[in-house]
Amino acid sequence: MSVDSVKQPPSGPRAALKRQAIVRAARELFLREGFGVGMDTIAAEAGVSKVTVYNHFGSKEALFTAVITSALDEPLAGGASAALEALAEAEDLRAAFVEAARTWVHAVRTNHEVTALRNLVAAELHRFPELGEAWKHRGAESHHPAVAGALRALTEQGRLEIPDLQVAVIQFYGLLVFPHMVFSSYGTHIDEDLTDRLVTNGVDMFLDHYGRPQST
Repeated sequence: MSVDSVKQPPSGPRAALKRQAIVRAARELFLREGFGVGMDTIAAEAGVSKVTVYNHFGSKEALFTAVITSALDEPLAGGASAALEALAEAEDLRAAFVEAARTWVHAVRTNHEVTALRNLVAAELHRFPELGEAWKHRGAESHHPAVAGALRALTEQGRLEIPDLQVAVIQFYGLLVFPHMVFSSYGTHIDEDLTDRLVTNGVDMFLDHYGRPQST
């Protein structure tokens, strides 16, 4: 079945449950067997037919993109997202930034499946270049709305001065998260003490650049 033959994916509560089961099964199998795993295997693991998988996603690349979409949002769910949203109400902006950054970095460091998916893309890219496109469409520019929203709110309040929000989001991401992504791709680990120093110094660098002097 071709991608072109797929019009609208099934909708409704039962279809949503099947879609969730397919994404969950695909995630487990991609991590265990790589991108080369067959769609029949994914369908069997999800307890649906292969036709159902194609009706929902159209192609393995689209399914992988859905897996990435659900996985990359995880570190900013729950506590990390709440901490970022609280920045706009914080009296001590630096302390609130440090707390939000610690929560976010902890979620990134402890979500080993997201790290494994990222490493899967790197390992399989030479065989399946379409994975790079799937990852690119869920990269730093699009999968951090909570960060963008927090920085935008602080800019509107006049507490930060950010002329280019896209650049600022990527810089904040780079200061806090990139070190752990890079080291994990080498199979090494940044210890707790260095992690905390990276967080506090990263926040200071960010606020030194984008912060506005506070009146006394």
